[in-house]
Amino acid sequence: MSQRIEYKTREQMRVMAQAGLIVERALAAAKAAAVPGATTRDVGDATAAVIEDAGATSNFLGYHGFPATACVSVNEEIVHGIPGDKVLEPGDVVSVDCGAIVDGWHGDSAISFIIGEPLSKRDVQLVEQTRRSLWAGIAALATANRLDEVGAAIEDVADAAGLHPLVGYVGHGIGTAMHQPPDVLNYRTRGRHPRVKPGMCVAIEPMLVLGTEDSKVLDDDWTIVSADGSRGAHWEHSIAVHDDGIWVLTAADGGLKGLAPFGVEPTPLD
Repeated sequence: MSQRIEYKTREQMRVMAQAGLIVERALAAAKAAAVPGATTRDVGDATAAVIEDAGATSNFLGYHGFPATACVSVNEEIVHGIPGDKVLEPGDVVSVDCGAIVDGWHGDSAISFIIGEPLSKRDVQLVEQTRRSLWAGIAALATANRLDEVGAAIEDVADAAGLHPLVGYVGHGIGTAMHQPPDVLNYRTRGRHPRVKPGMCVAIEPMLVLGTEDSKVLDDDWTIVSADGSRGAHWEHSIAVHDDGIWVLTAADGGLKGLAPFGVEPTPLD
């Protein structure tokens, strides 16, 4: 059974870009709040303040019962970490994922970073190569015939860096809901995949780990950790495919800087 994809108009994409820029600011506030001695709750609260001040609505808070405005995941916690009393320490690898809704349209993005000085060069490589794999996937989307080309591009970067995509967790379509068809995988797969067409909006989000690709869910029923305790990173952007090209909805420059190393230039929605 084929997935029913929601295709957007240019005007709807512009509203999604408004939501996306709020998310970008929320993530910048989260990173600024993530200092040694701060708690993951402090980081999550920073995103909530930006979203509220912008007059937008969080699409994480209450989603299937999720109790916070952002996911804040530390070290072996790869995704879906619930903000709380965990105190951040120098060298921690932190991933923050959040989203916002404007006039019924969603934005979703994630960043990873290291608190203070890194503990190892491998941690730096983890964060930077996961980020690079995201932009490789976005660049592939710009010229892709089918959506699986995105996953192939992500896997190529991961393999070259000796990293592994987390199995079972993927990107997704986005629009009038935060998660909707189509799935966007972070690795090569066989089979027939959706064609990339104007009007398609997707969230590409590689989740890469230093060790095993396997994971488990903690007792809170949300936090996903690597099965072997190795560290992971998570980067995400929401992207629109339109008649004239692509535009990264969760980046103020539309992805200009991130795509430049791949020879791709985003095309504005206006």
